[in-house]
Amino acid sequence: MSAPMVKRASSAGAEQQQSRGRLRALVLAAAVLAASLAAYATDSRFSYILVYVAFGVGYGLLLQYGRFCMASAVRDLFAVRVPRMAVGMMIAVVLYALVAAGVTLSGFSTFHPNALGWHVLIGAAIFGFGIVFTGGCASGSLYKAGEGNLGSVLVIVSISFTQALVVGASDVFSGLAPRQWVSSAQAKDMPAELSVTQGWFDLFTAGYVWDLKATTAAALLGLDGASLAGVAANTLLVALLPSALLLLMLYAVYYRAGHMRRAKIANPGLRDHAAGLWAMSTASRNTALAGAGLGILAGAHMWVTGAIRRHYGVDNFGELLSAMKLGQGLSLQDTVFDPGYWYITTQEAQWGGWVLEHLGLPLRDNIFFGLDNGLPPPWLNAPGYMSIGIILGAAMMALARGEFKWKLPNLEAAMFALVGGALMGIGARIAMGCNIGAFFATVTNGDPSGWIFLAGMALGAYAGVKVFAWWVDWQAARHGDEFSLS
Repeated sequence: MSAPMVKRASSAGAEQQQSRGRLRALVLAAAVLAASLAAYATDSRFSYILVYVAFGVGYGLLLQYGRFCMASAVRDLFAVRVPRMAVGMMIAVVLYALVAAGVTLSGFSTFHPNALGWHVLIGAAIFGFGIVFTGGCASGSLYKAGEGNLGSVLVIVSISFTQALVVGASDVFSGLAPRQWVSSAQAKDMPAELSVTQGWFDLFTAGYVWDLKATTAAALLGLDGASLAGVAANTLLVALLPSALLLLMLYAVYYRAGHMRRAKIANPGLRDHAAGLWAMSTASRNTALAGAGLGILAGAHMWVTGAIRRHYGVDNFGELLSAMKLGQGLSLQDTVFDPGYWYITTQEAQWGGWVLEHLGLPLRDNIFFGLDNGLPPPWLNAPGYMSIGIILGAAMMALARGEFKWKLPNLEAAMFALVGGALMGIGARIAMGCNIGAFFATVTNGDPSGWIFLAGMALGAYAGVKVFAWWVDWQAARHGDEFSLS
């Protein structure tokens, strides 16, 4: 067969494979739609869950389209000095903040700030160290699982079970709790069903975190967070100005010199730098568009959840579950975890906790599951469907683009996925959130603790890059060839 014929046959095969991928993506989308309609037909109140499903699919589509991962944003700066993903992250922050401002002014905001303390920095550093070895953050692991990466599935499994064990089986570490935590926890009026003086995480929560202040820029300035002045303060001071400064820093440190060299500009002026900033922001069209889309979608998610809560007259999905006679997984406060906006790791902790409970481990006598978040079955876990939606949305996009491929990790990569995922789970619980809940959702709504999380995650990732590079060099020297984790 001649070379042109081989080329045409190869092209035809590729087009046929692309067509099959698009068909499978449509079939998957149709299956999600059919299941959603069936759930709604069973009880219209399941629409509360379907909101999480729909936005999860949207997040997954955009994450895969832009290969958007906050682990890459911090890791790539230190490993290869490429700011592409960090720029996309700042674009997402800016758009989310602007939409969130409108949502707050409309009275539909579901946001609640996080406690501000040293635990955010330490937990984020542990989380950041872990993401280097897993190759993905909390959201990145979900979308990569949707691409067929089984190593990312291991990361999700590890995150889920590690968190459940940290919050529910931490009695062995209770002796490490400072006396001040113990005294503070014991002084609080707690339900008799809880054993807050036994578990380290309960002592940490009740004896330390609950004594901290959760705040926003508006609150620090004495402003009403729902007023125009308060929203402006939160949006401008915590989201827009820091994002602009970080973009300028990324440009000055990572992009400016190369851009001016490529443009052959020896003495750049203000207009040249403005052009350079724009070039940096649009260097990767997919990443920039994904960042903008994620920011807008995350803000819209908060508005829709607020609207559906008002429609049903509830503040938490647990109230609807009770009304539907499905309250077996509720907390002692008759609530379940229901953030009302983009969040990742807590619902995964509930997955792991539900499995462990059914294996015989008591997990309802602690603050995390028993008092605050409940332990609903996976099929009634509304935010859990958001994580599943991310996987499904990413799978649709990957299939449509011909990028879906089952990928089985080798032994080394599997170990890194499990260990890195465990570190991410530990870090997320100590910091009370991950790169989405403790950074992305916070800074965009005026909570400055998110920037502390980002700083800690960056420090942890920097240390992780150094350790990982040392380990790869050691393995290469040991084996006498290039080491691969594929």
